[in-house]
Amino acid sequence: MTAVIIEDEKNICSFIETVLADGAYKTFTAATGTDGLSLIASRCPDIILLDLGLPDMDGMDIIKKVRQFTHTPVIVISARTQEAEKVAALDCGADDYLTKPFGTSELLARIRTALRHSQRSGAASSVYSCGGLVIDFEKRRIALDGQEIHLTQIEYKLVSLLARQAGKVLTYDYLMQQIWGPYNDSNNQILRVNMAHIRRKLEKNPAEPEYIFTEIGVGYRMREE
Repeated sequence: MTAVIIEDEKNICSFIETVLADGAYKTFTAATGTDGLSLIASRCPDIILLDLGLPDMDGMDIIKKVRQFTHTPVIVISARTQEAEKVAALDCGADDYLTKPFGTSELLARIRTALRHSQRSGAASSVYSCGGLVIDFEKRRIALDGQEIHLTQIEYKLVSLLARQAGKVLTYDYLMQQIWGPYNDSNNQILRVNMAHIRRKLEKNPAEPEYIFTEIGVGYRMREE
């Protein structure tokens, strides 16, 4: 596995390099966005770790440029903690957002999750199965503990969208655009209402969900298989 690290803080960059080296990753580092984009294009890494605050360009612009030519997972590593920043990065195409400071275990876990999601997307599985929940995308059927669950068309589209990208946070805006189109009302109340209905049908205790989790202020995430 190869990783490109785009980070201008030397101590953080060295820390990430050490962590990944211990995990048998080959790493390439860049302190600027320009050099980072060049490395991504030439090295074709399996994972990209990106700081947003770089000396020559904003990390958001890098994500947009990267998404023009590759689907390689991008994990943002940033000191910016505002929810708006996280939402913007995910909407630009980032796969995950890790806030500084962070520990070794969390970093490696986020990388493993992003890589699994990438591999699963490439395999285009026709079935999602996790715990007692099974979704057959081809037959458009959902079963929980062996019992078929009946969802409305909108509810099925939401669950299917989340399940196909299980483990990844899908922002409110992304879900609204995918389900209701680009001209939808920016108020996401209709999304919240549908998610509440879905949880009543899929979760034993909607207040403590097993399958669909809320990332407060950002969006929703489906439990991984």
